[in-house]
Amino acid sequence: MKTKLTLIYTNLRRYTFDSPKIKQWVESRSSGKVLNLFSGKNKLNLNEIRNDIDKTMVADYHKEALDFVKEWKGEKFNTIILDPPYSYRKSMEKYNGNINSKFKLIADEIPKILVNNGKVITFGYHSSFMGKVRNFSLIELCVFAHGGARHCTIGTVEQNGSTATNS
Repeated sequence: MKTKLTLIYTNLRRYTFDSPKIKQWVESRSSGKVLNLFSGKNKLNLNEIRNDIDKTMVADYHKEALDFVKEWKGEKFNTIILDPPYSYRKSMEKYNGNINSKFKLIADEIPKILVNNGKVITFGYHSSFMGKVRNFSLIELCVFAHGGARHCTIGTVEQNGSTATNS
């Protein structure tokens, strides 16, 4: 399986899905029952379960992300979206001092709540992968270029299961 590389120019926004181009990109790559683990303020046009530790955000659950994935007992998800704060500073600003840097622990739990051949879509300033060690294949890497001296946002789409051959 080849990895698709995509470049999209879009303005930098406070919340990832404030950008219509990023919102459309993630919606077009998501399917079925979707978990938006760090949902923020923007609702997506998807069949999403929304979790955000910030109680001011519109969400179905207000749990710490690691607790959510460990405690989920419902139907498995077809797509999981991971859009945590991209840096320590953003974590402190957006989540009132709650540090959200438990990616490895969260990533280790995700296969338990994702259907076989399900997708994980991750956003950040760097590429974070579920990886081959968890039986995931990188399907697409997208660079959202914001211009000037601003960090690019990196989006990855990975798929688990028997079709996972690279990463």
